[in-house]
Amino acid sequence: MNDQLRIGILGLSHDHAWYNLPFVDSHEDLAMVAAADPSEPLTSRAAEDYGCKTYNDPADLLENEVLDGVYIFSSNKEGAELAIEALNRKLHVLIEKPMAASLDQANKMVAAAEENGVKLIVNWPFAWWPQLQKALSMAGEGAIGKLWGVKYRAAHAGPAELGCSEYFCNWLFNPELNGAGALMDYCCYGCLLSATLLGLPEEVTGFTGGQVKDSISVDDNALIAMRYPFGLSTAEASWTQTGKLTSYTTALYGTEGTIMVEPRIGGRLFLATKEDPTGSEAPVLDPEPHLKNSANHFFNVVANEGSHWLLCDPKNARNAQEILEAGLQSVREARHIQLPL
Repeated sequence: MNDQLRIGILGLSHDHAWYNLPFVDSHEDLAMVAAADPSEPLTSRAAEDYGCKTYNDPADLLENEVLDGVYIFSSNKEGAELAIEALNRKLHVLIEKPMAASLDQANKMVAAAEENGVKLIVNWPFAWWPQLQKALSMAGEGAIGKLWGVKYRAAHAGPAELGCSEYFCNWLFNPELNGAGALMDYCCYGCLLSATLLGLPEEVTGFTGGQVKDSISVDDNALIAMRYPFGLSTAEASWTQTGKLTSYTTALYGTEGTIMVEPRIGGRLFLATKEDPTGSEAPVLDPEPHLKNSANHFFNVVANEGSHWLLCDPKNARNAQEILEAGLQSVREARHIQLPL
């Protein structure tokens, strides 16, 4: 198509790039024109897989290519810096979760998008799970009464053990580039769910501990507890869990029922009520096209002026960042932190 949106890729050190770029490549209305990263093996892979032009400096790509938008797969800190630069160039931006390494960066990104009249989309891998989409829809429609709690546990044996690339691990284990360790990488999911469904809590308490790995200097286990006027939420993170039991399980608690998303069992959704306390599986339909993957959603928001899906809305991601920041402050100061910061 002559009117394809021209996309530049800024950074390839975030391994999630390789899950998302195929959707860009196969989308008839998107054209991947160039990719930039300081690591030659990564740009070589992009050139070989997608036939795009490559740069070793994202600044050169931005300066030399005519673009409509960018995808950013860099460290949390550097990615946020690139996002602010691109937004100020009036380019639409899709950035990988959690959007930044700090609340200050997140605030600047949201402000830049608003000031320049462009779209900012935060990509969360679980945003495209049909069962989670259905769970949020059910909760929003009152299927379990008044919502009073959200619980999410993200856990695996560790980035290196999971097979993450050296490029990814290099910044995940760097507290400046990541923003923390497991707390930033994995508590962010539960913080987003809680911020999306319940808003900002009144109080946040963060914990790190159970340090299992002596090969890394950042936290490998963390928990963030959130207190609301009407309820409690928790976000758990582990880089040391053996096996997959309890990993990535979502629980939503309401006055009239409980919803559980269990990705380990075929991605199923369960609903328990007072009439059915043991719970039953709830049907999940195939998502609408714009909710199937990041590329479809990016095109829908940018070209069709569609609404952000809740989990990709930068304002919800920004609020999740505030909860994360409060959690880190709580860990440092060993006290409860009142919000807003």
